[in-house]
Amino acid sequence: MADQPTFRATIHPSTASIPAAVWNSLVPSTDGRTDNPFLDHAFFLALEESGCATSRTGWQPQHILLSDENDRPLGLMPLFLKSHSMGEYVFDHGWADALERAGGSYYPKLQCSVPFTPVTAPKLLVPSGNPAMRAALLSTAQQLAIQRHASSVHATFVPQAEAGEIEADGWLRRLDTQFHWHNQGFASFDDFLDTLSSRKRKTIRRERRDALADGLTVKWLSGSDLREEHWDAFYAFYEDTGARKWGRPYLNREFFSRLNQTMADRIVLMLAYDGPEAIAGAINFVGKDRIFGRNWGCTRDVPFLHFELCYYQAIDYAIAHKLDVVEAGAQGEHKLARGYAPATTYSVHWIAHPGLRDAVAEYLERERHSVEQNQELLEQFTPFRKGERTDH
Repeated sequence: MADQPTFRATIHPSTASIPAAVWNSLVPSTDGRTDNPFLDHAFFLALEESGCATSRTGWQPQHILLSDENDRPLGLMPLFLKSHSMGEYVFDHGWADALERAGGSYYPKLQCSVPFTPVTAPKLLVPSGNPAMRAALLSTAQQLAIQRHASSVHATFVPQAEAGEIEADGWLRRLDTQFHWHNQGFASFDDFLDTLSSRKRKTIRRERRDALADGLTVKWLSGSDLREEHWDAFYAFYEDTGARKWGRPYLNREFFSRLNQTMADRIVLMLAYDGPEAIAGAINFVGKDRIFGRNWGCTRDVPFLHFELCYYQAIDYAIAHKLDVVEAGAQGEHKLARGYAPATTYSVHWIAHPGLRDAVAEYLERERHSVEQNQELLEQFTPFRKGERTDH
């Protein structure tokens, strides 16, 4: 019988303490480019160095790095010690309240995620796929939770197969719904519209026409075309929308400048102009086979401009660049009528307190049933002509 590989786990209190080449070597990549831009070392580093995700904001990095006896990297689990539940998009405030009422402490907790980013991506980053190494990441996270007096470990927005694997290790699985657009090899936006019912086609054409009716234009900016003046404009939009939604936006202005220095080729900034003046914007990130819509904002309320910039322009981009999917962020059943179909998202949760674990397990069983029922209902309201959906 062959010897089992030996490896050791180290906990890194910052992203900067792991070299970019080491980190990215563990992330799924194609031709030296990370498949998912949010898993790139540069994205985590921008969050850290801009001060958006640090111990001061309640996101203390505790990344787990597995190495062999020769210090060769084998696996990575991006992890944070958290003192709150903000910026996660998987809501556990009720769990926290229940434990606090019972005399326990829910915080700190360990969070395995990309901060402020509700995008599915693998979290057990082991290029070899070795099950023992993947299990070692999970057990290290659990041991770390006990050492740090953390109540729980949460891995959010994980792929379905990874969720099943982690659930088999005794974690609790949770479901939720997003809305994604699927490219069926369309050559144009009209090709996509042809798959919709007549009434929905007319509605979308009218929305697109009305959004730009006053002579507004839209520009796609990426790579070297992106300049600080564009980020100034976008940040004003983002800040206004963030203030209305959360009171204070999670991302600061410096974060976008850092992204521009290191990841501009992964970004598509879509700005709406009235003459020379930018009045609205949406930031998108490009992955191997999809485009991810993230943040948007405006300084002028124009009917349907939100739909145009965030949903229809993203579809235009995906068709033009032969991308398979548009992921348009968290929540939003209004996306359904615009050709975005329900997609299940997964998270997994390890809870130390037996009583809380049992209560959450019971709650999640009911919640899963509700999510599945709701998705079945939503499917009845998709705008597609009968027989046109091919993404199942």
